[in-house]
Amino acid sequence: MGVDFGVVLKEWRQVRRVSQLDLGLSAGVSSRHISFLETGRSRPSRGMVLRLCDELEVPIAQRNRMLTAAGMSPAYAERALSAEDMAPMRAAVEWTLKRHEPYPAIAMDRHWCLVAMNAVSERLMAGFGVAVGGSLVDMMVDSKIVRQALVNYDEILRHMVARLRVESAHFGHDPVLEDGILRMQSVLGDGALSVDGIKPAIIPAVYDFGGMRLSLFSTISQFGSAEDIALSELRIEMMFPSDEATRLTLEALAGA
Repeated sequence: MGVDFGVVLKEWRQVRRVSQLDLGLSAGVSSRHISFLETGRSRPSRGMVLRLCDELEVPIAQRNRMLTAAGMSPAYAERALSAEDMAPMRAAVEWTLKRHEPYPAIAMDRHWCLVAMNAVSERLMAGFGVAVGGSLVDMMVDSKIVRQALVNYDEILRHMVARLRVESAHFGHDPVLEDGILRMQSVLGDGALSVDGIKPAIIPAVYDFGGMRLSLFSTISQFGSAEDIALSELRIEMMFPSDEATRLTLEALAGA
């Protein structure tokens, strides 16, 4: 038996910490109407479901859940990046990854699993025993090689926990991301506590591969106005050298 729309609506309202009054005001209806929707005394139109999703910033995968809970057909599909009608988007991902060389770049899904990499990243990830389809969360938690090579391991892990918390909250406390948070916090122990003091402008990941030192920071890109579930959750992370020595090393590696 499916979940009632009112139950799902209340879940997301509580996740976003929005009162019935505030939601009603932003959606252009009364708080009484929101209450009736949550108790099942009123049934929403398709337009109202999508309007409430907009106001609550519900991810599109969960919008399908809200629509079906209201007895309506889903609005969004989830296509593989390899699908024929995804060719322009796939080309954009491949172009971005390739053009970022000689610096590393990866594409990953909402659960931090690798979808694609450029050649530089493939070489680096191979050293950690990770390929396309592998999980960066698993790599950070389970790989002894990463712990040895990543000079500021605890600092980067704390940063990843913070990112996972934000992303999990966006997705309504995603169970896979929540599990990743718990696993990382278990590794950190007391190190999971926040560090006092003013933070630097950027926190680079510093690797030492047998004397070859790489210091990298990253930027993250996403598709704008994506109406496909998988595409809306795809992120491209591009890494840049944070010092001149790293830049020269990566350019030399690409040349070799």
